[in-house]
Amino acid sequence: MRLRVLLEPHHGATYEQILTLARASEDAGFDAFFRSDHYLGIDADDPDYQPTDSWTTLAGLAVQTSGVRLGTLVTAGTYRLPGQLAVEVATVDQMSGGRAELGIGTGWYEREHSYFGIPFPPVRERFDRLEEQLAIITGIWDTKPGERFSFDGRHYQVDGCAAIPRPAARPKIIIGGAGPRRTPTLAARYADEFNGALGMDVRERYENFRRICEGTGRDPGQVRLSATLPVCIGRDDKDLQRRRDALGAPGARLLTAGIVGVGGGEVLRACEDLAAQGADTVYFHLYGPDDPEHVRLLGTEVVDRLR
Repeated sequence: MRLRVLLEPHHGATYEQILTLARASEDAGFDAFFRSDHYLGIDADDPDYQPTDSWTTLAGLAVQTSGVRLGTLVTAGTYRLPGQLAVEVATVDQMSGGRAELGIGTGWYEREHSYFGIPFPPVRERFDRLEEQLAIITGIWDTKPGERFSFDGRHYQVDGCAAIPRPAARPKIIIGGAGPRRTPTLAARYADEFNGALGMDVRERYENFRRICEGTGRDPGQVRLSATLPVCIGRDDKDLQRRRDALGAPGARLLTAGIVGVGGGEVLRACEDLAAQGADTVYFHLYGPDDPEHVRLLGTEVVDRLR
């Protein structure tokens, strides 16, 4: 099983905080360090939230880490034009020596969009746009040297693109969520990994995804299955309580879908349960940007023991 860190800080994070956690993840033996792609916290009126751009920070991590894979869970399709995003991700992939992965979705947080003047179409249009974005991104990446790529969609058009970015290795695409139809259908068509979203109950989502794959002619065995698990552990009761208190009310709410405990035993059992449901990858969803010791503890208590 691949174990990964997903940082979604409840008050945002500076680049230095993100870099420290990425390096701690690499040192602790995690397979990957991912970050959320948000410009605003879940508590929309949080005056202390520190927004940073996901792909800008990942470009920095690409040259300041050496082995850990890097990506987003997930980039909002509303934020960037598809050709632009294809170039940005390919650039990070080049800079990292082939370690970039793109998790992408429709975008969902309307208040965040209004804060920064980003258009937020209705949900059906966001899905339609995402489908065209995926066609363009993969089309650009898969165009061979000397060839051109064009796309004529309802929302996006690409005309004879010849300046194709050459990633070091074709970035993996991750699509996921709890929706029963359009999300798994897009994943069956375009994704290298299907993420069953937050929490421990993912079996039905995986089964639904496999059925959709088979109905579209995609071999479900070609697609990795992942889950996202909020975690908070401590060395002892005092350490755990200190960590929980530091997260505040937003972190406490998010942890209701995850695992909280002393040591790594409960997290290990949760990983075993997710594996029994079909997961081969688990993202440990972390909310504390100033706590590299938490990452190191998870490395000792969970990563090392699963090895």
